[in-house]
Amino acid sequence: MSDPLVVDITGASGYIYAVRLLEVLVNVGQDIHLTISPSGAVVLRQELGITIDLDDFHLGQLLPPGDSASSDSRINMLRQQAGVSFGDSHVLEIHSGQPGRVTYFHYKDFMAPAASGSAKSLGMVVCPCSGGTLSSIAHAASGNLIHRAADVHLKERRKLILVPRETPLSSLQLENMLRVSQAGAVVLHAMPGW
Repeated sequence: MSDPLVVDITGASGYIYAVRLLEVLVNVGQDIHLTISPSGAVVLRQELGITIDLDDFHLGQLLPPGDSASSDSRINMLRQQAGVSFGDSHVLEIHSGQPGRVTYFHYKDFMAPAASGSAKSLGMVVCPCSGGTLSSIAHAASGNLIHRAADVHLKERRKLILVPRETPLSSLQLENMLRVSQAGAVVLHAMPGW
């Protein structure tokens, strides 16, 4: 069993990135430790029409069984709504045999493995990353498991990738991005290909 990848979803727009990231990682056999913030659950409902229960979460709420076909149609629907047209050759389907396991941790669970530097991980991705989450990470203000896990990844010098979606950016947000970058995080803006 390989080390898990910590994937956190917060309340910024761009949920299709998070859902597709989870699908691809599971399909290539990567184990995931997943946390979703309360504002993340709200944006997920607004953008994709998916309602999840953070207190009684199961993966089927987010990724339906046989996820690649369902997701591709959901992604295609969003592409059509945005007026974007791609041929079938642009749909990424990767299968590696045994799918990865997704273990969910509540955003208030400070006993989760990601909250401790002694628990190993492959790295951490916050996708999408809200401005509030970015600020908390930049200032080591661990108000929930997502903030604490990011703090742990920075202090342990593990890979931390933040995927912000907000624009335009204020000088304070730019300063926060500089702070996390200087601390070792990768700031990877989600930029649609259209």
